[in-house]
Amino acid sequence: MAERSQSISFRATACIALGVALVVVVLGAYVRLSDAGLGCPDWPGCYGHVVGVPTTQAEVEDANEAFPGRPLEVSKAIKEMVHRYFAGGLGLLILMLAVIAVRHRRHPSQPLMLPVVLLLLVIFQALLGMWTVTLQLKPLFVMAHLLGGFATLSLLWWLFLSNSSWAQPRPSAGAARYRSFILLGVVILICQIALGGWTSANYAALACPDFPTCQSQWWPEMDFSEAFVLWRGLGIDYEFGVLDNPARTAIHVAHRIGALVTVTYLLALGSTLLVKARDVALHAVSAAVLALTTVQVLLGISNVVLALPLGVAAAHNATAALLLLTLLTLVHMLKPAAAPAIETPARAAAGGRKDVRDVYT
Repeated sequence: MAERSQSISFRATACIALGVALVVVVLGAYVRLSDAGLGCPDWPGCYGHVVGVPTTQAEVEDANEAFPGRPLEVSKAIKEMVHRYFAGGLGLLILMLAVIAVRHRRHPSQPLMLPVVLLLLVIFQALLGMWTVTLQLKPLFVMAHLLGGFATLSLLWWLFLSNSSWAQPRPSAGAARYRSFILLGVVILICQIALGGWTSANYAALACPDFPTCQSQWWPEMDFSEAFVLWRGLGIDYEFGVLDNPARTAIHVAHRIGALVTVTYLLALGSTLLVKARDVALHAVSAAVLALTTVQVLLGISNVVLALPLGVAAAHNATAALLLLTLLTLVHMLKPAAAPAIETPARAAAGGRKDVRDVYT
C-alpha cells in the first residue's frame, strides 16, 4: 500500500510540474516579448524586495535611488516577478520529485536518473536566469535560458510518457527506420527554436517588416559576420539590442530559412507517418505534427505582417513547445521494445505472451 501511495504521489507531482513548466515557458516568452526582462534589475529580489515589488511612493523613490540607471516600471516588475514565482514553484516541485525518487530508488518501477537530471537542470536554469538579469539580457544567456526551459519541459514530458499506457512503445520491424527520421526532426526543430531565441534576444523579429520578401527585397543587405557573434564584452546593456540593421536582418533571414527547412521536413515527415500508421495513437500524433506545424507557419507569418503582436508572438513560442513535445511522443512510442520475458510454466499457464502486429506497413 505504501509503494502504491508513493507511486501515485510521484505521478501526481510530475503531472503538476509538467503543467507548471509549460506555464513557465509561455510566461518567459511573454516577459521577454513585452520588454520586461529587466523589469527587476536585481536577482532574486526586485529592487531589494524579496517578496513583491515596490508599490508605495516611498518604496518607488527608494528603488529609483538604489537603481538610478533603471527607473522602476511597476507593470514590468510585476510581470518579471510572476515569472520568477512560477519558476521557483517549478523548482520546488522538481526537488520533490528528486526526493521521492531517491527515497524509493530500490523500487523497480521508480525512475531515478531522470528526476536527478531534472533537479540539476533546474538549478542550472536558475543560474541562467540570474545571469540573464545581471548581465543585462546578454543574448547568449537569453537563448540558453530559453533552451533550458524547453529542455526542462521536454524531460518532464518524457517522464509523463513513461507512465502513460497510450504512449508505450509499439513493436514493429520497421519502426527503427521511422524513429531515426523523427529524431532528425527533433534536432532540426531544436536548431530552429535556438534561432528563434537568438532572433528574439537580438530584437531582430521586426528587421523584415514584410513577407515573403524582406525590406521589399529577396536578399537585402545583411551582415552575417556580426549577426552570430556569441560573446561580446561585459558591462553592455543589451536591452532593445546593440546590433545594426544589416546584422539584425541577417538573423531574421536566417530564421526564415531555418523555418522553411523545418516546415518542409516536418510536413513531409508527418504526412509519411500519417499514411503509413496503422495504430490509432500513432495516427493521431502524426496528425498533430501536421496541424501544429501548419499553425506555427501561420503564427510566424502573422508576427511579421502584424508587427509582432504580443499574443501572437507568445503563441508562436508555445506552439513550438507543443510541436517539440509531439515529436518526442513519436520518439517514445517507437522506442525499441523491451526484450520479451522468459517463458515459464506459470506464465504459460496464465496464457503466455500475446502476439503483436506491426504498426507500420
